[in-house]
Amino acid sequence: MKEAIQTADAPAAIGPYSQAVRSGSLLITSGQIPLQPDGTLLDGDIEAQTRQVLDNLRAVLAAAGSDLTRVIKTTVFLQDMQEFARMNAVYGEYFSEPYPARSTVQVARLPRDVRVEIEAIADLG
Repeated sequence: MKEAIQTADAPAAIGPYSQAVRSGSLLITSGQIPLQPDGTLLDGDIEAQTRQVLDNLRAVLAAAGSDLTRVIKTTVFLQDMQEFARMNAVYGEYFSEPYPARSTVQVARLPRDVRVEIEAIADLG
């Protein structure tokens, strides 16, 4: 059984998908890009875009009654791996030990030509 999670505190889905889906004790988020909750694109450097993405993830998690401390896995998609250290510094402001498991990959292109997209899996226990 699955339940869609939606919140106005994060950008609405721009396609046929949910912001997140709860299945049992797991919450799986869709990838978040640096759209502001009103749907406008935050056009900034990698630090600003990473902050907006993580703020969006935090809002989606909160809508499910969770928070970043419950995240067990993230996947980070970067437009340019040269920006990894700068993204990672911001990422470290949002997560604390024990850190979630993480994969980070460089991709050829991201939606709306953004610099970063992050998806997460959280344990709602």
